[in-house]
Amino acid sequence: MSLHRLFLRYAITLPSGTLKWIGVRPEKKQPLIALDKVMAIKHKGLEGDHRCIKTPNSARQVTLISEEFIRQIAYYCNKSSIAPALLRRNLVVSGINLNALRYQQFRIGDAIFEASALCHPCSRMEAVLGHGGVSAMLGHGGLCCKIIKSGEIKLGDSVDILNTQQDLF
Repeated sequence: MSLHRLFLRYAITLPSGTLKWIGVRPEKKQPLIALDKVMAIKHKGLEGDHRCIKTPNSARQVTLISEEFIRQIAYYCNKSSIAPALLRRNLVVSGINLNALRYQQFRIGDAIFEASALCHPCSRMEAVLGHGGVSAMLGHGGLCCKIIKSGEIKLGDSVDILNTQQDLF
């Protein structure tokens, strides 16, 4: 069974998660700005984020990480906590197995997303997290996502897997 089909088969049993943090970066290499809500724009990105005005249909329109991964990264970096903005991801979720969302479509608020590739850490993480920061994030960097349907998302929204592909099984 292919990895893609394996994810499709078992992701339908995922419990819902919760959107805990939203951040946009108006310009490349600038700090993220935390928001309570934002418009997710189909095939583009989050309104106000520099990626929204870049190449349409990019596989990296939005980046997603979990609170659970952030806690694990903090542990590996010997820190008590890490502010989400430091990791340069757009959305932080909690309560859902983030890696099981890969290749899946899911809803947050009124928007629908599709998780594609793993979001690997960049070399800036060494400067931000200290020596070993990139190593701490390996396997815990989150996911890159596309926006399939536009809609508003806000803190506290549920993260729900869509069962649109159940008929394959």
